[in-house]
Amino acid sequence: MSVIQEFLRYNRQTMLPEIGDSGQEKLKNAKVLVIGAGGLGCPILQYIATAGVGTIGVVDFDKIEIHNLHRQILYTENQVGQCKSTTAKAVLETLNPLIKVIAYEEELTTENATHIIQDFDVIVDGCDNFATRYLVNDTCVALGKSLVYGSILKFEGQLAVFNHQGSKNLRDLFPEPPNPKDVPNCNLNGVLGTLPGMIGTMMAHETLKLIMDLPILENELMLFNSLNWSFAKLKF
Repeated sequence: MSVIQEFLRYNRQTMLPEIGDSGQEKLKNAKVLVIGAGGLGCPILQYIATAGVGTIGVVDFDKIEIHNLHRQILYTENQVGQCKSTTAKAVLETLNPLIKVIAYEEELTTENATHIIQDFDVIVDGCDNFATRYLVNDTCVALGKSLVYGSILKFEGQLAVFNHQGSKNLRDLFPEPPNPKDVPNCNLNGVLGTLPGMIGTMMAHETLKLIMDLPILENELMLFNSLNWSFAKLKF
């Protein structure tokens, strides 16, 4: 791996005094696992890959469908029917050949969650259902892993960092998952394609800051409404 190649690729961020060469080295040595390669996962994966996170895991067993393409811009129409995680791996390694990407073409379950999550430093939750969110949260708590969380619906998004160096976790904010019958989702309610791009990019930004020991959300839930451009941060 060429030092010159790394310098040329990353110098626009390493020139920031808050990052520098030491921050870039932290990114290079980091291992980040992204749960879900859909609406949130696509921008998360693109930005942490091009920023130079050295090892990236992608967990997703879904296949690419035509209705994904308006927001999941990692993929193209000729990839419809292919597995998201393995396709994402190929695309990301093309975007940045200096990194390593590991694809997990399987559903995250109580049986495999610990085995998959334990090898990574930071976990990023880009999934689309509460059962997986709570499984990821509880596994991160058990293993002492930092978790970057985000969710979207219609024009609104949420962002938080859980379980980082003793900070609170998802169950401190929402002790129990809601009844699945009461939960709206994008399949039934829709989402404008740019919203997961915005929230996913914020999640990637928070992930990079966390790795480089820069200030992050701490026991705070950020609420974002893209229809009227309102932001709020709730302490918990």
